[in-house]
Amino acid sequence: MVTGSVLRRWFDTGAEIADGHNPRGIDWLRVLPYIALHLACLAVFLVGWSAFAVAVAVALYLLRMLAITGFYHRYFSHRSFQTSRPMQFCFAVLGAAAVQRGPIWWAAHHRHHHLASDTASDPHSPGQHGFWRSHTGWFLTRENFATRQERVRDWQRFPELLWLDRYDALVPALLAVGLYLLGAFLERVAPDLGTNGPQLLVWGFCISTVVLYHATFTINSLAHRWGSRRYATNDDSRNNALLALLTLGEGWHNNHHHYPASTRQGFYWWELDLTWCFLRLLAALGLVWGLKPVPLARRESGKVPAART
Repeated sequence: MVTGSVLRRWFDTGAEIADGHNPRGIDWLRVLPYIALHLACLAVFLVGWSAFAVAVAVALYLLRMLAITGFYHRYFSHRSFQTSRPMQFCFAVLGAAAVQRGPIWWAAHHRHHHLASDTASDPHSPGQHGFWRSHTGWFLTRENFATRQERVRDWQRFPELLWLDRYDALVPALLAVGLYLLGAFLERVAPDLGTNGPQLLVWGFCISTVVLYHATFTINSLAHRWGSRRYATNDDSRNNALLALLTLGEGWHNNHHHYPASTRQGFYWWELDLTWCFLRLLAALGLVWGLKPVPLARRESGKVPAART
């Protein structure tokens, strides 16, 4: 019965069990799909590659990274701008396609991170728990499987978000199936593209998702150990231009911890924040509004002496 309940949580995060195991231990049976996704990338040696498949992988990396950085992080976690309820759901679906759980779960744990950043109760502090646990191990544990409901009361009045959070595997599954079917269709109608169902599945879903995973996770691990500190925050957050490039702006992490309410994380013009640019485009189209910049006084305050700009 316990095994059945754990397997059910692959598809329904509302399935709860009390198995008596160490809550800080990794729930190996539940995380088998995560491990399998990494192993599936090795199938690239069987399916080969095509320019089209690689382009799809890159496009889905960028689109889903924007969904995580712009929507899961800056909207659902920090509410740094506003949008309509239909667009809110569309943003949530795009975020779910990144295979990083549902928007409420994601926001709850991120809010907890800010409240307890780099203390013993921060689940992904590299200073407290080491690189591996901060990078990927923390969300594989039993204690971090459930949503921290007390952190996200504001989102629990939306039944569509609750449903998406509970069945968070549905959108990724549909994306994977859709990519396979698209590849099979193109193999028949556009053979010059050199792709097929298995190839598009491996590149567009498996490889793109795994790269997206580890680029995102660097903000928890590397961005709290590697980079510069402009602001004297009560944590180990760092600014890192390389990570900002990989994550479309999230690498300005010391900026973000200094003033989390800002939609913009690259505080100065030379700090490239592509997510901010993307959200400004959505604002120009009328899809979002109320983007919050960093106030000048806040931007210039709290700097460490060596980082005066």
